[in-house]
Amino acid sequence: MIIESLVTTLDVGGTLNCAPMGVEWGDDVIVIKPFADTATCRNLAATGVAVVNLTDDALLFAKAVAGHPDAVNPPTMAAARVTGRVLKAACTWREVEVTASEVPSPRARFTTRVVHRGSQREFLGFNRARHAVLEAAILATRTHLIPGAEIRAEFDRLRIIVEKTAGPDERMAMKLLEDYVTPRLMETPAR
Repeated sequence: MIIESLVTTLDVGGTLNCAPMGVEWGDDVIVIKPFADTATCRNLAATGVAVVNLTDDALLFAKAVAGHPDAVNPPTMAAARVTGRVLKAACTWREVEVTASEVPSPRARFTTRVVHRGSQREFLGFNRARHAVLEAAILATRTHLIPGAEIRAEFDRLRIIVEKTAGPDERMAMKLLEDYVTPRLMETPAR
């Protein structure tokens, strides 16, 4: 099963990277599959550890996709068992160590074992707007893979859901994602 998360990693100099990522979820093993050219991939290869953060904060997912300053340097606290950072916005998290890796292009595969579980608040879940923002965030990371017309059509559908069911954070998140995606779709040739 794929669970949407925010994966935090540190480079060898201690600089934080926060990336939205669907991970293959298991109680004791989590598989992280970043694109090979990403900071997450480089950091996992260099340090062998990460924190998989589960949160219901849809705005933070959108900010992470768009490279917003709030997600580049989000509030964190020290992890308990790995050299890493836990998002303060996390409901729960898993600290993981890499046990096996394959780094072919375009996607790497890091098999990890859970070495610590943490919890700091109840997961409120996703209403329709939060879910729509999460889907839009995933689409925003795929502008190089999915035809622009398909992404535009899906954003149009998701925008309606957000307009009907969102609070202010979800509206802000959707706007941020639309502003992020629009120039990328203009750069992407039709397929």
